Amino acid sequence: MNHTTDSSKMYRFIISGGGTGGHLFPAIAIANKLRSIFPNSKFLFVGALGKLEMEKVPLEGYEIKGLWISGFQRDDLWKNITLPLKLIYSFLRSYFILKKFKPHIAIGTGGYASFPLLYIASILKIPTIIQEQNFFPGISNKLLAKKVDRVCTVYSGMEKYFPSGKIIITGNPVRDDIRLDIHNKDKYYQLFSLTSGKKTLLVLGGSLGARTINEALLRCYEKLLQSEIQIIWQAGRYHHQLMEKFQSSIPSGLFLTPFIQQMAEAYSVADLVVSRAGAITLSELAVMEKPAILIPSPNVTEDHQTKNAMALVEKQAAILITDKEAVEKLGTVVTELIHNEKLLNELSQNISLFSRKESTAEIAEVIVNLIEKK
Repeated sequence: MNHTTDSSKMYRFIISGGGTGGHLFPAIAIANKLRSIFPNSKFLFVGALGKLEMEKVPLEGYEIKGLWISGFQRDDLWKNITLPLKLIYSFLRSYFILKKFKPHIAIGTGGYASFPLLYIASILKIPTIIQEQNFFPGISNKLLAKKVDRVCTVYSGMEKYFPSGKIIITGNPVRDDIRLDIHNKDKYYQLFSLTSGKKTLLVLGGSLGARTINEALLRCYEKLLQSEIQIIWQAGRYHHQLMEKFQSSIPSGLFLTPFIQQMAEAYSVADLVVSRAGAITLSELAVMEKPAILIPSPNVTEDHQTKNAMALVEKQAAILITDKEAVEKLGTVVTELIHNEKLLNELSQNISLFSRKESTAEIAEVIVNLIEKK
């Protein structure tokens, strides 16, 4: 943000993004940045009823209103029978929310609820901006692109999806607490009951749990421990099933948890990361300059995780294993890679080129410029 910004100004920001953490956490990161710049401002989130934003946003200290909305179901068309009614309701509720809150700008980061809110905001001539995390845009953002004023993207070449005159490449907003003082690494090892300086693998099964990644690690963890590799394993919702397999006796050198609260510390001690290829995770890996083995989820729209991963792989910035290959290959690839210092350094240097450490501040600047221009 430029030095002339007046922090005493009071703006009203309305923000919508959710359904998944990939849409929600950028929305929260943008709100937190705006709140730090303009502490007197008012914020209102709009989400989809029943989705994780309705729980997570209040924990961050923001008010949220819910829309009765869901996405188009390709696998079971009968589930779409109420969709027209949900859209009509959500358009009307968005209209009344916007009229009452009178925002200076409407910000969307993708997800079902962002479509009706940003669409109505554009009709009401409220400044609008969307942020797209992925190499392949979600349907809400693709539909909104012609209506909104600005589109913040991560990758170049997005003109095939969005009007070129509206695109600003900013990178993905990454939470400020992801960056740590690397001189405290010894203390971070202790958090996970691990040995300082020993080769460490961080495995991210996702907050919900990626079954393939968990099954692959379950097959090879003993071999990895025998190869002098210690493991931080975020198992997600499959944690309880794994605990039954271990019968509560976790081997030395293995830290097993359903969800990592201290993610920045986990990144800091990791020599190598295994994860899905969600856009926000990739941005965090780039900021932390972490070598990674990516196993894209096959269960996402338009296979966008594979497209995200390939953007890195083509620049020798990550290693790709397909979901089908993971159970067979993961142990061998990890063992070979984690002891190859030359390749680890190359991956680290190359992924760092994808990092935009000030992306959240850049997005905030686009937002403020848009408000002041109107």
